[in-house]
Amino acid sequence: MISRKTAREIELMREAGRIASEARVIAGKMVTVGATTRSIDKAVYEFIKSQGAIPTFLGYRDYPASICVSVNNEVIHGIPGSRKLLQGDVVSIDIGATKNGYIGDCAATFIAGEGSSESARLIKITRECFYEGLKYAKAGNRVSDISGAVQNHAEANGFSVVRAWTGHGVGTKLHEAPEVPNFVEKPRKGKDPRLLPGMTLAIEPMVNEGVADIEVLDDEWTVVTADGKKSAHYENTILITDGEPEILTISEEMP
Repeated sequence: MISRKTAREIELMREAGRIASEARVIAGKMVTVGATTRSIDKAVYEFIKSQGAIPTFLGYRDYPASICVSVNNEVIHGIPGSRKLLQGDVVSIDIGATKNGYIGDCAATFIAGEGSSESARLIKITRECFYEGLKYAKAGNRVSDISGAVQNHAEANGFSVVRAWTGHGVGTKLHEAPEVPNFVEKPRKGKDPRLLPGMTLAIEPMVNEGVADIEVLDDEWTVVTADGKKSAHYENTILITDGEPEILTISEEMP
């Protein structure tokens, strides 16, 4: 069942979203040559705790860290560790913050130091895919309207979208109904709900330079591209309203 949030619940989600989005800014600034992925994780953990919140991912299905840090051909769910970032690394950071039982979920991709024009374009198009999908996140439309917009923009620019993982509803649980794919499934009988005010969704394009196929590493978390090419990720938690959608995980430093 898809939950529709009350005014009070929406206020709580705005606060959780603020914390997650500010943590994303902190993490992005730490994506520098020589930084370890563990150091970014530690800084985000300390910030989220300082806000009276908890890192949503820590312990979720036994996940061992506060954030996901996925580098280059890693799509999502990269586990922070001793790895040092190198010049030109493409670094996707996924963050969740829980406060008063409600969750803000967001992600973005950054470049360590000076990167290639190809990497910059991949990141730019991935972010644009989110905003293309957002245009259709309006009451009366369907989930597939968001999905189609994301897919069309990625593919029109020569990229592919990951199909094995999707966006999702979010609220008191990290993953709630409905699924929000980054492509249009055919057929979607019974799987294409209409958008209604009060729904809160995480729209999260995962875009690959090469093929859409992925593999999961032996750590049972890290998802990588099947062809070894780079991937980027951009995500925000949004609210469906009576008018334009509201982004709940946006800060002034991360538009």
